[in-house]
Amino acid sequence: MKHVDIYTDGSCRRNPGPGGWGAILVYGKHELCLSGGEAQTTNNRMELTSVIEAIRRLKEPCEITLTSDSKYVIDGLSQGWAASWRARGWKKSDGSKALNPDLWEELLNLCERHTIRYVWVKGHAGHPYNERCDSMAQEESGKYE
Repeated sequence: MKHVDIYTDGSCRRNPGPGGWGAILVYGKHELCLSGGEAQTTNNRMELTSVIEAIRRLKEPCEITLTSDSKYVIDGLSQGWAASWRARGWKKSDGSKALNPDLWEELLNLCERHTIRYVWVKGHAGHPYNERCDSMAQEESGKYE
């Protein structure tokens, strides 16, 4: 299986408000930078979108190291929270509605064909790829102001 490093970040100027996302896929010496945004969204939707768009680019099952500064994304996947929400009909353990079920559903489906290791990094702490993803996300969100 090929190993791909994926770095992601999402941004929102106001929450909700104009948002952007950035992702970098690294395979050997090759890098693919992706970004996009929406006029009216939330930070968490942009965080999820960055991961979805990155994994969507993979044409075959891969070993992935996913690095993000989003505890929402990393814990939602690595702790099995999102899978539990789905199993309960998109309800949290306290019975409240899980947010962003459309994106979580898509992400869970995409993740099924890959082997993924999850890495959380502190945002704005100098991690080179995280800083680049943040810059792309900020630039994209600025297009909607």
